[in-house]
Amino acid sequence: MERKSILGKMALLSCAVIWGSSFFLMKNTIKDIPFNLLLTVRFWIGAIVIAFISRKRLHQINYSYIKSGAILGSIWFWAYWFQTIGLKETTPGKNAFLTAIYCVAVPYITWIVKKKKPTKEQMIAGILCFIGIGLLSLDGNLTMGRGELLTIICGILFSIHIFYLGNTIQGKDTMLLTMMQFLFAGSWAAIVSIATENYNHIQVSTGMISSMAYLVFMCTIVAVCFQSFGQKNVNSSAASLILSFEAVFGVLFSVIFYGEKATLKIVLGFVFVMAAVLVSETNIFEKSKKKEQLQYE
Repeated sequence: MERKSILGKMALLSCAVIWGSSFFLMKNTIKDIPFNLLLTVRFWIGAIVIAFISRKRLHQINYSYIKSGAILGSIWFWAYWFQTIGLKETTPGKNAFLTAIYCVAVPYITWIVKKKKPTKEQMIAGILCFIGIGLLSLDGNLTMGRGELLTIICGILFSIHIFYLGNTIQGKDTMLLTMMQFLFAGSWAAIVSIATENYNHIQVSTGMISSMAYLVFMCTIVAVCFQSFGQKNVNSSAASLILSFEAVFGVLFSVIFYGEKATLKIVLGFVFVMAAVLVSETNIFEKSKKKEQLQYE
């Protein structure tokens, strides 16, 4: 069990690195292709590839897989939709870090659904995260841009996705559930694309094809399989903490490859958000309480 837990955490960290690299690629790629069409291609190719790899196990798919895949795929698509719309109006670094609020939101989702109250650490983390989001998102007039607001909605949807995946993955084949999620997410993307997008301005180039290939195979197929495997062996709160490092890698790649400047205000915002992530996953008050009890015994 310990070995599976370690492998699960390694898979989640790998997922965070891969997703972190996707922000500046998405920022550049959506200039050449409508983003709903991009998501359709990403998800449907992912479903086809996994279906081929898992073809001998496809007979195992039942109503439970279809239901869970439909719910996961729907949440996942709309999370990506809000994230990508937000990315058009903010920087890759801000988009990456604001998406990471899911690591603090997961315990509150658990409270609402399972009536399990957040710990003191998680409440303090919420305050730190709020301050961090303010530093990242608010301009001189104390207003929040549309890009930042849409990205925050995306982060909340990802927190719901992480919570639901952690509660539905047990007992299921990781690859088959991932395939069903891709299938439904791609269907949503196709419907929205057909209804709202114009394909006349698509510019096909070697760079666009290369970016698309990386987004499809690494950021979609490989990363999501890593996430599903990781959450099968790591609890949702711990998984959200590890996945939140996607934001760290997102900013790192954005600074290196996209030319984003790390101002003092943004750096402080990042510090508060990361402090929120770390505090939300520690038991400092519980440890102090136990230490006091031992002293008086």
